[in-house]
Amino acid sequence: MAGLRLGPLLRYTDGSCATVWVETDAPCTAHVRCSDGASGTAPTFRVAGHHYALVTVTGLRPGTSPSYEVFLDDAPVWPLPDSRFPPSVIRSPGAGDAVRVTFGSCRWAAPPADGKDPVGPDALDTLAKRLAADPDARRPDVLLLLGDQVYADEVSEETRRLLATRRDLDEAPGSQVADYEEYCHLYYESWLDPEIRWLLSTVPSFMIFDDHDIVDDWNTSAAWLADMRSTDWWQQRLLSGLMSYWVHQHLGNLSPAELADDPTWAAVRDAPDGTHALRALAEQADADPSSVRFSYRRDFGRVRVVMVDSRAARVLDEDRRAMLNPGEADWLREQVLADEGAYDHLLIGTSLPWLLPHLVHDAEGWDAALCAGERGDRWARFGEWLRRGADLEHWAAFPRSFADLADLIGEAGSAPGAPASVCVLSGDVHHGYVARASWPSGGPGIPVVQLTCSPVHNSVPLTMRIGFRFGWSAPARLLGRLLARHGRCPRPPVRWRKQGGPWFGNQLMTLTLRGRSAHLCLERTGTDETLRTVHETVLTAG
Repeated sequence: MAGLRLGPLLRYTDGSCATVWVETDAPCTAHVRCSDGASGTAPTFRVAGHHYALVTVTGLRPGTSPSYEVFLDDAPVWPLPDSRFPPSVIRSPGAGDAVRVTFGSCRWAAPPADGKDPVGPDALDTLAKRLAADPDARRPDVLLLLGDQVYADEVSEETRRLLATRRDLDEAPGSQVADYEEYCHLYYESWLDPEIRWLLSTVPSFMIFDDHDIVDDWNTSAAWLADMRSTDWWQQRLLSGLMSYWVHQHLGNLSPAELADDPTWAAVRDAPDGTHALRALAEQADADPSSVRFSYRRDFGRVRVVMVDSRAARVLDEDRRAMLNPGEADWLREQVLADEGAYDHLLIGTSLPWLLPHLVHDAEGWDAALCAGERGDRWARFGEWLRRGADLEHWAAFPRSFADLADLIGEAGSAPGAPASVCVLSGDVHHGYVARASWPSGGPGIPVVQLTCSPVHNSVPLTMRIGFRFGWSAPARLLGRLLARHGRCPRPPVRWRKQGGPWFGNQLMTLTLRGRSAHLCLERTGTDETLRTVHETVLTAG
């Protein structure tokens, strides 16, 4: 008899259907049965000795929240016996309901040692406890997880002990994960946390990777990539990371219609073992990033979310350096500008912040100019050393891409039928802040804001806290201008100012969008393991 190994995760939802992801410990048929009669069935598929199912549930009705159960070959496996959590539900918002979007990034899932958590209470754990204690509490309609869902290069002591039973940790990649099986352990460590497991079973989630899902500073530069490819472990690591991401995260981002048109999904689902087909996709993504798309778009009523892959879709050659390859950039433009007037709010999800503290932005632009040879070969070598050492690889480190995104947002916000707000949602930098953009030439007459929320569960050194605070100051802006002048950097096409933050600690942001109004709330975990509001603001009153 098959058992439930991981999940269920409630993923795509649209009011009439939903997808539920599970991992089982043997081949079987998975069934999801809702209390109102909605249901779905799917056979498992196999990858690298693991068995998974993605069940499409149909028959849902807007404005309802039926509970559901999971069966494997008609044997009940969810809810778990003697569960202390409320039933998992599939909520389908009704027409005109507010849309609550909760987001964050960077969740290091290592279990606390001796009951003491070295980085403080987990914000997602804390959210789950609050919702479980009060089933009638306002809950997110969707969780957007903006990167570093797992840390392949910073593992817990428990994981390190497991790796040591499989191979010699004195040989590269040492105590970092090396293959698909080890990646699977990271997901077990993260998603078998009881609170997280229940939360992900009852709140729809959408995800995108960032660097630690593969390795710190993934795709920083062409020179960085060449160095990685010269090792004897990188290829296996990258392919395993992309394969495990596709199975655990990417599949659930897709709608049933998109899945039906996806040749890789068909090949993996229909093969006795989909490992070869999935590895071929990962190899293709490595060889030609423009041939595989991990970005996607979701509409929640009149809220449009465009989730952008700002890691694997890069162009790294110095003379063509871009955050997004041309095909990806064209796709982004199409999603933002399509269906004029069809949405009231545009949310652009990108793991890396678009707008940074001014000194950090100018330093990254200056470094990009040095690496491109603006000040000669000696400065170029220094620039590459600095780029890697200081993690200078955000949007500002790709100046043309930064400007292109500014132009696209400006066009969308100025068009007839423009949305009421444009929000760029990001994480990565282990603190939170709100920055509002403006255009010297006029630009859109609507709020355009950078909302950065990180970490969900991690920490940041004191030196970086001081640096990020200083980065917004007037002296820092002057220093940044001097760097930009030395690099002969053009002025950015957009200006911005900080409206809140920086905030440090484990945190989540929630946008509540109703009609053309938008309200932001930042909550941070306290020592008493509760979420406390530290910032609220009305972005637009509608």
